[in-house]
Amino acid sequence: MTTAIILFAHGARDPEWANPLRRVQAAIRQRAGDKAVELAFLEFMAPTLADCAAGLVAGGASEIVVIPMFIAQGGHLKRDVPEMLDQLRSTHPEVRFSLAGAIGEHETVVQAMAAAALQAAGSEFA
Repeated sequence: MTTAIILFAHGARDPEWANPLRRVQAAIRQRAGDKAVELAFLEFMAPTLADCAAGLVAGGASEIVVIPMFIAQGGHLKRDVPEMLDQLRSTHPEVRFSLAGAIGEHETVVQAMAAAALQAAGSEFA
């Protein structure tokens, strides 16, 4: 089974907005060996989730893990993304799609944000 990862982000009109996500993608690629790690967007930017998944399926992916690069669950993750995954499952029934939780809800991310906020606040909080 060939597993691929899609880092799924909201998107923005400013193309520079995606730069930190591209850095995350590069860091994962360094650690993931030969696994495909792609970046897709809900709106404003390309590729879309459907286009990204189609490319991975064409490349031989039989399992795709979608990781929402969102701080927390909201309307998009509660309603829109599950509907999108249902459509992907219908379009690519031979592929197993799974959806991870919002990345910002993982304890390691919470702790990293807390440490970064304290560092940004200065030595008074150290």
